[in-house]
Amino acid sequence: MKESVIVVPYDANWPSQFQEIAGRLRQSLGDRALRIDHIGSTAVPGLDAKPVIDIQISVPALEPMIYAPAIESTGYVYRADNPDRTKRYFREKEGQPRTHIHVRESGSWSERTALLFRDFLREHESYRNLYASEKHALAQRYSRPDQRHLYVDGKDPIVWRILYAASKWSQTAGWRPGKRDC
Repeated sequence: MKESVIVVPYDANWPSQFQEIAGRLRQSLGDRALRIDHIGSTAVPGLDAKPVIDIQISVPALEPMIYAPAIESTGYVYRADNPDRTKRYFREKEGQPRTHIHVRESGSWSERTALLFRDFLREHESYRNLYASEKHALAQRYSRPDQRHLYVDGKDPIVWRILYAASKWSQTAGWRPGKRDC
């Protein structure tokens, strides 16, 4: 059953929750994962977010899915119905804390964009505040569980606005993905 979108104030426990999950993933995946990173809003200190830990696992290649058994052994379920073909997507089992695992090919546009978006928001409070404000407005506007997709789609304009600014910043700052989180 779908849940309503709830945006909550930043929780200082989110990084440690990520570290706990990522540690289990790292142990299970070994060198099949080139990097494991905390991405999404819960990875940005001070940013209000849905209480969902987003994790990006970078692998040499999406296919064959040699990493899937290792991820599944840590309690996550592959979601073949995910329409985004630039990643493979895993979710928590029922009763586990909300976790989205995005497996992306190392060096791909989608892998680097997730890291750039996170890093830009970490460095720019004004954009963090703008993003949080828009997320709260959308969560209020689309509060019913059957409207969750409208919340997600509604974020597109602000996300692209932030990515435009992040792209310009990356060029002047010489941004490159930093060391992996785990």
